[in-house]
Amino acid sequence: MQDLTLSLIQTELFWHDIDANLTMLEVKIAALGQEKDVIVLPEMFSTGFTMETKGLAEPPGGKTLQWMKRMSSQSHALIIGSFIINEDGKYYNRLHCVMHDDVSTYNKRHLFRMADEHHYFDYGKTRLIVNHKGWRILPQVCYDLRFPVWSRNRTVEGRPEYDLAVYIANWPAKRISAWDVLLKARAVENLAFCAGVNRTGFDGNHIEYNGHSRCYGPKGESLLLANDKSGVFSVTLSYDSLQDYRKKFPAFLDSDKYVIE
Repeated sequence: MQDLTLSLIQTELFWHDIDANLTMLEVKIAALGQEKDVIVLPEMFSTGFTMETKGLAEPPGGKTLQWMKRMSSQSHALIIGSFIINEDGKYYNRLHCVMHDDVSTYNKRHLFRMADEHHYFDYGKTRLIVNHKGWRILPQVCYDLRFPVWSRNRTVEGRPEYDLAVYIANWPAKRISAWDVLLKARAVENLAFCAGVNRTGFDGNHIEYNGHSRCYGPKGESLLLANDKSGVFSVTLSYDSLQDYRKKFPAFLDSDKYVIE
């Protein structure tokens, strides 16, 4: 199996300005060249983390999704990011995984009640695992990181269900130490690579974000540690090293069985 190169775009976002964010991100994606397989954008990358659903939500298949398709076609990479969707009168913080015209979606499961997100959005009911170049990827959104059962790497047919967990976020600077610890924990407990991308700067509610985009290996080893500055940070993951470690330390064979309702 081939290695996988992740490019995490850690950036400030223009508050409630979809066009400005898409233009800015397009420049960053174009500058990446050919050395990437997966490009990961922050949570609500087109608006910033906001509860202004009525004025900013898009229908399924709208402008931002079409932009993601175009970026994927131009970069030949899987693009991951979330934005606000209005579907049948319900609003979702919906993560999209886009590879050319192939689109998979996941609605954020754990809505951040401290910002009243649960009053404005409907929560997701099912997880998503996408297959890209033979890698099985679990994408989740921000607050989901705090809930290990939802992220649990279940054992299916004698093997872990996914190889890489990806978290996209608008995670405030004042709680960044929790972000650092939890990303590493998710990697170790799930015997998988774990990456997280966070934004920088201040949003329209004067909340500060300081990046700390990360990637950890299954032993908790640091593979990428971004600072607090905007930038694009890339890391290449070895599928063979992951499988070798799982063979030597198959803790997943002793995992507890459970059902999520």
